[in-house]
Amino acid sequence: MESYYWLILLAVMIAIEIITLGLTTIWFAVGALAAYVAALIGADIVVQVIVFLAVSLAALFFTRPVAVRYLNNKDRTKTNVDSVLGCTAKVIEKIDNFNAEGKVMLNGMEWMARSENGGVIDVGETVTVKEVSGVKLICDKKAD
Repeated sequence: MESYYWLILLAVMIAIEIITLGLTTIWFAVGALAAYVAALIGADIVVQVIVFLAVSLAALFFTRPVAVRYLNNKDRTKTNVDSVLGCTAKVIEKIDNFNAEGKVMLNGMEWMARSENGGVIDVGETVTVKEVSGVKLICDKKAD
């Protein structure tokens, strides 16, 4: 009967991993799978728990650093919103945070923009994208 509990725990851990996508529970899913196998071969519940903890911790300590290094690879190509950070844009409508105005042209696309420091940036100025907040680019005047 304990084997069903390990399967349920395995399913829950995988579901959480799918939702979070942050390598948070996959290690415990591996441990639950090992404990499930231990339950199938008739191991006592204490042995199953020890197998679960040992395999989970081993997976966490030995494979997580490799996975994190692979996922945080600096050479990967940035896509979507990440691709605009640090880019240069041209102001096409005065950026004024107080009046909630401002637009920039970036890669042929018009974006709403706000100033990083709250200052006004005039039309025609060149700005650098510092961050993205919702659908707005947070910009700073480009240093000449």
